[in-house]
Amino acid sequence: MNEKEPPTSNAPLKKQEESQLRDQARLFGNVQFIYELILAQLELRSLGAVFEMTDGFSSFRLLDVEDEERLKRQLAYFQTVRGENTDYVCISQKNRTRSVNQYLTHWIYPYKGKFHPQLVRAALNIIGLRPGDTVLDPFVGSGTTALEAQLLGVNCVGFDASPLCVLQSRVKTASHEVVDKIRERCVELAGVKQEGMTLHEAALRNALSSTADQRVGNFFTLAELVALSDNVRRKRDITAAFAAKTKLMVQSVTDYDQIRKELRLSLGRAAIERGDARALPVRNNSIDGIVTSPPYAIALDYIKNDAHALQALGLDTSEIREQFIGLRGRMKDRVCLYDEDMKRSLEEMMRVLKPNRYALIVIGNAVFGGTPLRSVELITEHANDIGLQLTKSVDKTIFGLYNVMQKEKVLIFKKDEEST
Repeated sequence: MNEKEPPTSNAPLKKQEESQLRDQARLFGNVQFIYELILAQLELRSLGAVFEMTDGFSSFRLLDVEDEERLKRQLAYFQTVRGENTDYVCISQKNRTRSVNQYLTHWIYPYKGKFHPQLVRAALNIIGLRPGDTVLDPFVGSGTTALEAQLLGVNCVGFDASPLCVLQSRVKTASHEVVDKIRERCVELAGVKQEGMTLHEAALRNALSSTADQRVGNFFTLAELVALSDNVRRKRDITAAFAAKTKLMVQSVTDYDQIRKELRLSLGRAAIERGDARALPVRNNSIDGIVTSPPYAIALDYIKNDAHALQALGLDTSEIREQFIGLRGRMKDRVCLYDEDMKRSLEEMMRVLKPNRYALIVIGNAVFGGTPLRSVELITEHANDIGLQLTKSVDKTIFGLYNVMQKEKVLIFKKDEEST
């Protein structure tokens, strides 16, 4: 009778797996496009890591690391560093929506053509911004750059021609500071409702005028506009929509406050103002970095898309239209005006950026009148003429705007030291 063979030990295999884990930075499972893989490598390199890619393309073997803690605190495309979760894992899980990229307050208000939060976080890393630095977004839109910069401890100066964009950006970045007051106001509104007034009517009549804190007033103004959007776009009852959206917004703002405490984040300051990208009220050579995506207004009518909200704010949409880059003029004149406005905006970015610092611009060639524009080429050529040197160009797949464009470019420029 043969003796039984001794059981095989898995200990050596486990030790090998643990050793490999300790040497790796592993990507999120939803990183699936080549441009994301490229950006992941760029941010890892910018944060001082020397690495090589593993065979599975899902992780990088870390050969040398300047600051491991910094990697875990800042990385965007990586789920783990040496087996430990990054901060972004915790942040992105604070999500009240079905969309993976609409965590914390990013989801608030259905703004068309939004920036991708994960890309923006990576962009801030790639251009070398550190806590206390200041990033500029001259087309702040829905406030994605401002919010992601805030989470990384980077100060943000943002401008937009649209009062609606300014409002939503402020709400997303400032409401956590007054979340207790917002909750108190919700209780007061519930009390008014019990006296025979609907929640929506209460908000319309006195919720905004009775608060001394503008941040609280902004929160409920935007909640009303979100409900109005649901009514206009989806035919939902506005009173019910206001109650539901306000509750969800409060939960998301609370999530923001909680994640700040849990991760001990030292948040950056966000200053969002209405302004013109062609004439920025910013000092020369004062900005540490720029992350932005110019509006595709020449092919995507932002005014028409948000007319109901702008009118609810008491604004003249025809007047605002003339202030928007890409919406001025008709047909061929509009294209010429758009090109000139983009050049002036780029010159302003050049003026305010510090020497040897970077501007990362996400832009594509929109289609107008059936013809693709040359926005990418225009920006690249003019940047070179004024002293912004293109250091990297990455092709990016785009979703949700197939009727406008299918691809964008992530362009990274560096300001020459002599161009001061």
